[in-house]
Formats: sequence, C-alpha cells, structure tokens
Amino acid sequence: MKSLLDKIARQALFRMDSERAHNLAIMAFKSGMPLARPPQVSKRLKTIVGGMVFPNPLGMAAGFDKNAEAADGLLQLGFGFVECGTVTPLPQEGNPKPRLFRLEEDSALINRMGFNNHGIASVRKRIIDRAGKGGIVGVNIGANKDSEDRIADYEAGVRAFGDIASYLAVNISSPNTAGLRSLQDRANLSELLSRVLARRNEVAKLRRAPVPLFLKIAPDLTDAALSDIADVALDKRIDGLIVSNTTLSRTGVTSRLAHETGGLSGLPLFERSTIVLAKLRLLIGPAMPLIGVGGVDSSETALEKIRAGADLVQMYSGLIFGGTCLPGRILADMSAFAQRENLSSLRQLRDTRVDEWAARRLD
Repeated sequence: MKSLLDKIARQALFRMDSERAHNLAIMAFKSGMPLARPPQVSKRLKTIVGGMVFPNPLGMAAGFDKNAEAADGLLQLGFGFVECGTVTPLPQEGNPKPRLFRLEEDSALINRMGFNNHGIASVRKRIIDRAGKGGIVGVNIGANKDSEDRIADYEAGVRAFGDIASYLAVNISSPNTAGLRSLQDRANLSELLSRVLARRNEVAKLRRAPVPLFLKIAPDLTDAALSDIADVALDKRIDGLIVSNTTLSRTGVTSRLAHETGGLSGLPLFERSTIVLAKLRLLIGPAMPLIGVGGVDSSETALEKIRAGADLVQMYSGLIFGGTCLPGRILADMSAFAQRENLSSLRQLRDTRVDEWAARRLD
C-alpha cells in the first residue's frame, strides 16, 4: 500500500515530462532530505557476493543515477547497493529528446537515452568525494557513441573506477547505442573481457583485491548466444552476470506509446528477463553470482527472481511507479517471509524454481 507522500509525489511528477520528473527526483535525492523512513532489515537478508557483504539483496539498477549524484539518498531508502551509470569516457548528451516515456497502464518505461552522462572525470570525483560514507556503490561503464575503439572505452572505465568503485558492471547490452550489442558475440566478448580484466588486474595493486567485475547482458538473446556468453564468462572467470538490460520486445504492452523506439523496462519485462535468468543459471552452474533485473516491483517478484537463480536483484521502473517507500516495503515483506519460512538466508531459496522458469518459452 502506497504512503500518502508517495501518492502526492506520484501525482505531481506524473503530470510532468518524464525526463524532467526524473531530474527533479535526482535533485531530491541529492538534497539529503528524508524521502522515506529507513526500514528495519532482518539479518536473514544479508547476502555475500564477490567478496562483498550486502545488507540485503535489493539494489538500485543503473540508469537512474547516471552521474553518481544520488547514491547516498537511494541507500537511505534501504537499498542494499546502488549501481551508478552508465558512464562513458567523454561526456555526451545522448539521443534527441523526447527519449523517456511512461507507459502508466503497463507499469513500464521506454527509454532511448543513449548513455547521456557527465563522463568519467566528473563521476570519478563524485565517487571519491563520498569516500567513507559506507554502502556498496558500483559503477556501470560503457562506450561513447562515436568511439573508434569501444573496447578501449571500457578499459578507460576500469582504469577510472577500478580503485574506488565497490564493483564494476560492463554494459554491452543497451539497445540505444548502435552496434553496442554486437559486443555480446562470442569473439567480440572474449576480446572485451580479456582486455578489461587485464586492466582490472593492473589497477588491483591500488586496492586490497581486484574490483569485482560483472557483465550486463540483454534479454533478447537466443539460446545459442546465451550458451556462448556462459562459456566465455566461465573461461574468463568474471565475478558475475547481470540479467538483464531493457528489451526491444513489446510483448504484453498495451499502451499507445508501445511504438516508441528504445528499450522497455518495468513489469512487462519480468517474465522474459526471469526466463533468461533461469536459462543462464543452468548454463553457468551454481557457483557464479547472477543479479536478476527486470520487473521487480514487490517482494513476490524479487523472491521469484531468487527462485529462478538470482543471488541479488535490482529494480528501477518499480521505484518510479511504486514510490520511495517501496524498497522499505519490499524489504519488510522479504524479512517476514524469511522468518515465516524459517530461512537463515535467502540463499536457501535460490534455484528452487530454476528448472520451471528455464523451461518456459520466450515469445
């Protein structure tokens, strides 16, 4: 049930252009004013991934806080971690406006932002400035639209953030930068991961251990492509995969805005992204961590991602439609579930429905 504050804020923000409303939300989080009561989170939700201890498995996905301006405000809502970005070496404006659309009747968003961000130098300074404040803050890195060597752009991201980020996410799955998804092809992916891991190991001398490195993939991949990604990820021994980015599919979408180009996120993405998550879990095996993203808007959807193979989950559109009190409600419900089921850890729930989800057909 939404709080009165959430209802008032939603009414006001939803009257505005989507991108303007988003920018106002970032300003509110930057201000430091309390936007929701900090939740009481059970120790049963503690999750260890990549050597990091997460107070709970619910994170904020990349795309919301592109420039690392609002991480502390988001952590105050109860998120166990926040992923900033996507950040490219050089600042870029992104695609022409309008480029962000709310599909209210579908609880979904379509965006074609195009990696708009302030660039490495600016975001690095903000990450350094918040040193000592605590919390797990990862950085999602990408390539500039007009780059002549996109892999070199990812190497630059590793050099810039490998000594200060909690973890790095290599984003090769946005549909809004032409040709970017080709980096998911087997040969290209092998070269990409070899080069970024080499840079990661060079930077490792500046911290106690190499920064954990995750790969973010698309939900629009064939079974053969998923198999190739799993093989390369295992061969290169990356720290985990994020499943998934936005989709080009419009299955289940009823809004008149469905024709807008760009990536779809929100509730209609839940089934597709969860099927891909489960398929990848079976391919990758039980050891490598997976982060489940897409359509998380309740404790039920978050827990189902874990049943389908996720160690951690992330949300984005759910916060837009559910309000600032939603993370606290999800965590309270997850805590109550763990206690009711006598689970010492949600790890006990993982993979319990992976076969069922993996067997479902992708439309």
